[in-house]
Amino acid sequence: DVMNTMLDASLPLTVAEYEEWGNPNEAAAFEYMRSYSPYDNIAARAYPTMLVKTSLNDSQVMYWEPAKYVAKLRRLKTDSNLLLLHTNMQAGHGGASGRYDYLKEIAFDYAFLLWQLDVVKTENEISGHRAAPARS
Repeated sequence: DVMNTMLDASLPLTVAEYEEWGNPNEAAAFEYMRSYSPYDNIAARAYPTMLVKTSLNDSQVMYWEPAKYVAKLRRLKTDSNLLLLHTNMQAGHGGASGRYDYLKEIAFDYAFLLWQLDVVKTENEISGHRAAPARS
């Protein structure tokens, strides 16, 4: 949520990043920022399948921002495509730390992509069971 984050000068990095993102306290910058803000541009339309990821201990993108984004998407989207929110409860802004945790995170991402590209089958599909329909 670019707009609310950049309007809260008490958050770390906000004021220092006005040069990069724009200062929302200036009318022209406010309108420009709103034009590229993903949250503010969610509309009632179809969206592709999505995996939205966040980390509980991220100091730059608060974990509730992706959750809020997904909630708004679920409320407005007009399709039945899968929309998942994955929260890593131990990670920070750079994702999981540690060699093996980082590799598990990458494996998760690749597994999702391969599944969506129909390169791999889920355990239920392999055993002949039909997966429950996804809720939107």
